Amino acid sequence: MYFRSTKGKNGVARTQDEIRQTNVKKILQAAEQLFAEKGYAGASMGEIAQLADIPKSNVHYYFSTKKALYQDVLLELLEVWKQDALCFELYDDPRVVLSTYIRAKMNHSRNRAHGSKVWAAEVMQGAPILKECLRDNLYEWTKLKEAKISEWIESGQINPVEPSYLLYMIWASTQHYADFDYQIYLLNDDQPLDDLQFEKAVQSVTTVILKGIGLTA
Repeated sequence: MYFRSTKGKNGVARTQDEIRQTNVKKILQAAEQLFAEKGYAGASMGEIAQLADIPKSNVHYYFSTKKALYQDVLLELLEVWKQDALCFELYDDPRVVLSTYIRAKMNHSRNRAHGSKVWAAEVMQGAPILKECLRDNLYEWTKLKEAKISEWIESGQINPVEPSYLLYMIWASTQHYADFDYQIYLLNDDQPLDDLQFEKAVQSVTTVILKGIGLTA
C-alpha cells in the first residue's frame, strides 16, 4: 500500500497519516483552549478552525460535529490522566506511587490548565455530553486505584483512610492549580507561579497528603 505524501518545511516527505495526526493534534489543542474559555455552547467550529489555522472544512472532515470534537477532547484528557496514574501499577511503595502521581497531576495542571477547566465544567454540569463514557471509562479505573490503596491500609503501610476520599483530595489539591489559576495569579501579585514557586507548591501538596496518611514526604 502506498500513501500520498507532501513535503514539510524541512523538505522531508510526510504521509497522509502523519498529516492527519498533526492536524488532529492542532484541532484538539485549539478546541481544548476555546472550550475552556467559552464553554461548549460558546465555542464554534469556525473559531476552533481559525485558532488551529486549519480550514473549517478540514475540521469537519476530522470531526463531523462539535459534539464529537468535544467528546474527543474530554476522552483524550482522560487518557492523559490515566497515564499519570500508571505509577499505581509500576510501583508498590505508597510513598513512591503517591508522590509520583501528585507531581504528574500538578505538572498537567500547569501545562494543560485549559483541559482541566473543560473537564471541571463538564462534570459540574452533570456530564451531559460524556455521562455514559464516564461510567464506562472512569468508574472501573477508579475502583482499581482504590483497591491498591486498600491493600496499603490492610498491610499497615498507611493510616486507615477511605480510599475514594484520598483520591478526591489529590484531585482537588492538584487540579486547583489549573481550575483556579487566575485566583493564584491574582494572589501572587498578578504573576504566574515561577518554577521555584511551583516546585514549592508540589512539595507542599505532597507533604500534606503523605503526612496525613502516616508517610514522610
